[in-house]
This record gives sequence, C-alpha cells and structure tokens, in this order.
Amino acid sequence: MTVDPADLEGLAERVRGTRVAIVGGGMAGLVAALECAKVGIAVTVFEASGSLGGAVRSAEVAGIRVDVGAESFATRGGTVRTLVEELGLGDAVVTPAAGGAWLAGLAASGTGPDAAPLPTGGVLGIPANPWDPAVVRIIGRRAAWRAYLDRLRPPLTIGIDHSLGHLVRGRMGQVVLDRLVAPVTSGVYSARPDDIDVELAAPGLSAALTRAGSLSGAVAALRAGAEKAAQCKAPGSAVEGIEGGMSRLVDAVQARLEALQVQIRVATPVHALERTGGKWRVVVPEAGDLGESTGIRTPSPDEPEDDAEIRNDAAGAPGDAAFDAVIVAAPEAVARQLLAPHADLPASAESAAPVVEIVTLVVDAPELDASPRGTGVLTVPGSHIAKALTHSTAKWEWVRRAAGGAHVVRVSFGAQGEAPATEGLDDEAAARLALSEASALLGVELTALRGFHRARFVQSQPASVLGRAEFAAGSRAAIRRVEGLGAAGAWLAGTGLAQVVPDAAAEADRVRAGLLWGGSEPAAD
Repeated sequence: MTVDPADLEGLAERVRGTRVAIVGGGMAGLVAALECAKVGIAVTVFEASGSLGGAVRSAEVAGIRVDVGAESFATRGGTVRTLVEELGLGDAVVTPAAGGAWLAGLAASGTGPDAAPLPTGGVLGIPANPWDPAVVRIIGRRAAWRAYLDRLRPPLTIGIDHSLGHLVRGRMGQVVLDRLVAPVTSGVYSARPDDIDVELAAPGLSAALTRAGSLSGAVAALRAGAEKAAQCKAPGSAVEGIEGGMSRLVDAVQARLEALQVQIRVATPVHALERTGGKWRVVVPEAGDLGESTGIRTPSPDEPEDDAEIRNDAAGAPGDAAFDAVIVAAPEAVARQLLAPHADLPASAESAAPVVEIVTLVVDAPELDASPRGTGVLTVPGSHIAKALTHSTAKWEWVRRAAGGAHVVRVSFGAQGEAPATEGLDDEAAARLALSEASALLGVELTALRGFHRARFVQSQPASVLGRAEFAAGSRAAIRRVEGLGAAGAWLAGTGLAQVVPDAAAEADRVRAGLLWGGSEPAAD
C-alpha cells in the first residue's frame, strides 16, 4: 500500500478532529468503540443502564462470583477468542466438561423415565441414525420406524421449503421434531423449529439432502466433513468460557477503552439523535435528571490536564457536543426508535423478541456431586415450566472450585411466544419456583438453598429465524444510506458473541473508513 506523506499528514489531522458517539455499552458497543478508539478517534460511549456488558454480566451469589448472563462464547470463526487474547485473557480461556446434556420431559408419553442423555451425532437435534439406542430411548421404536421412512422418500421440495420444522416433520415425523429438534431450538435459540431457516441454522444441509436422498443421510454427510465439524457437535459443546467469568472480558475491554481515553457514560439513556450541518447531536437527559450517578469517568491525577478538560467537555455536555458519526448498538426497540427519523427501516418481524429470565441458585446438595444429569438439561417444550437448566459446577471446573462443595445451578424460563413463568413473581417466589424446577429436572430433591440471583433478558431473534436475514439486510441498507450513521448488535448480527463481535468490528470499520477515507481504504499497489 502506498500513501503519500501529504495524505498521511492529512489523515492524522482528520483523526485528531474526528469524534464518534457509541449508543449502547453492551459487547457490540464496546467492540465498536474499541475499533474506533484504537486509531486515535475520540469516542464517547453512552449506556442507559448502570453497568457495561449487556447480556454479559456477573454477580455474587452466596459469596460466589458467577456468570448470571452469557457464560460462554461459540468458538466458530475464532473472532471472540482473538479478542480475548488481544486483551490478555488468553491464558484464562477454559472449556466445559465433557459430561454432555440430558433431555427431560419424556414421561409425558406415560412410559419410561422422564429424562435421558441427549443423543450425540446429530445436527440441530436431527439424528443421523434413527436406530441409535440413545435416539430410540427418547423417541421409541414406533417413532424410529417413522423416522427411518425418511430413507425411502424422494428429496422432492428440497431447496424450496426452508422451514426446519416443516422439513423434519415431513421427513422424520412429529415425534422426532417434538422430542429431539424442538428442545434444541427452544433451549439454545429460544425459537420454534417452524420459524428456523434450515440453510441459516445448518448451512449445506439442504444440498446434502439432495445428494444423499434422505435427511438422516444429509446429517451423516455433514458430520463426515471436517469443515462442518463445529456444527455437528452436541449442543453447547463448541464453546469456551473464561475462568472467573465472562464479565472479565467486559472489564478488560473497559480498561483498554479507558487507556485509549474513551469517555464512558453509564446511566445515561439516549433519547434521540439529531443531525444538523453534517454533525450529529446525541440528546440525553439533563445532568440534574440523572441523579448522582452520571457515569462521567473522572480523569486520573496523572492524566494531562488539557486532555482531561477536552474529554470532560465531551462527556459533561453530550447534548451540545457535535459528533461526526454515531454507531447505534442498543437493543432493537431502542435502536429502531433512534434510527427511524433518519433511516427508512423495514417493518420488524411480527413475532416478539423472546423474554428470558435466568434464576441462578447456590445449593447444598451432595447428591449432585456425581453430576447425575450431566452438565445441563433441555426440556421437551410444554413438559416442564422451565425451558432449560445448566449445572454450572458440573460444566465449569473453575465454578466447582469457587463453590467449595456447594452447587451452582442456572434455571431458564421463557421462550419465543411464551412469557417466563417467573414474570410477575417476586424474587422469593421466583427462587422457590426455580428450586422446584431444578429438583424435577435434576431428579434430586433440592431444599438447602444458600442464595439466588434473578436476571431478565430481552433477547433478539436469532439470525436463523425465517425472514430475519432479509430484515437485517434491509435495515443495514437503509442505515448505510445515511452519512455518518452505523448500527450493530444482536438484532442485526444474530444472537451470541461469535456473531455480535465480528459484526460490530466490521460496522465500526465501515464507519471509520467513511470518516477517514471518504468510504474506502487507500488502494494497494
């Protein structure tokens, strides 16, 4: 790449005079802020809540510091792992135990036990071999025969029907859908199988079905391909965590941003964005309306006085500050409200975003020492009040050590189209319900509760939901038609750090290039 020295001086001048506002202090906003700040752009982050990280959060429960939001990240793509290592946390990366997950809710059929190990060797719960004893144990022989008919049916409409639920129901039958596929899509994606796009959730499955002539054959073919191995592991197995909790990642990003002199304002909701004369103004409440916690970071005593004064001006009167660009990294409802006056966004999907509550319990239960239900339990939809359970002390060695003989269990409530059963309950009642559900899912009566924590999340629709890709593409196109405007977050990228982090970095790079290069990087020779 060749850059004229005069251009380089001009670039440095543009960097010094460029200011970017980031609305939202979740992981998308933090990554976008980091991408802009690391080249010298002045950045201010506005976060409505009192803390950073969004769905990545931790809390002390019965004296144990544990994750109460996202507990891991998917390894696909390697982007999150790269960020973790860049922030000096590479040595803290840990992998979950190999205990595997169980499925509960089988007793609804009136025969057999209520729970069994979830079969491995499938894709999205679809089995490669319906006669696998682990599969037969869950669906029964009659349903296994029905699933085997898939091998005798022609591919027919492959490439036309994209609904996962419709595909599995037609090829393998309702029981396979209800007992193997629905627990995975509900527990992992908080979505119904009928709403999942096959090609987005399992790329290549439809093409493999056309080649193999059966759905089970297609699953086997995907598993046989080394390049597809990450998709074909048991649910939750292709993940990593951070010893001490995922919130260490948030703390590390925040420390790096502060070292880069980024202004971070928590407890500062943004009410509107205004654009005048090619500049953006971020409208927030008056300082007096925010109470004592304005979220303005006080410069340390060893910081140059002139720099501190400039940053305090930017943070102390954000409504009057002029920004060259704004990246909106807030949840969908807030983002759409802020973006609507400036970008012609497509209509949002009809289905409401899933609301999930996670109740984290710390219990004394020696019966759980042997991990009787592996590292967690998914449920057949409608069979239990809870959606899923994670036995954290069985799944993560660092949690087991920190718990000192106690057990940490996370119980999840709520899914797409289903409000969490804890909604409307006070905290004590929610804890009692979670303890009861944990007892049922683990097959152990739990009574000795040391402490609990309750967290509520409004999740974005997964990127694999039907129509979501077109919605995201239309939204991005509308946003990119507006100079100096960007957007990132799970509502555009899809849920999970493996999707949010690279998407936020790419969007920040796009906005940054527009500010510094007029839309494109200098061409290489």
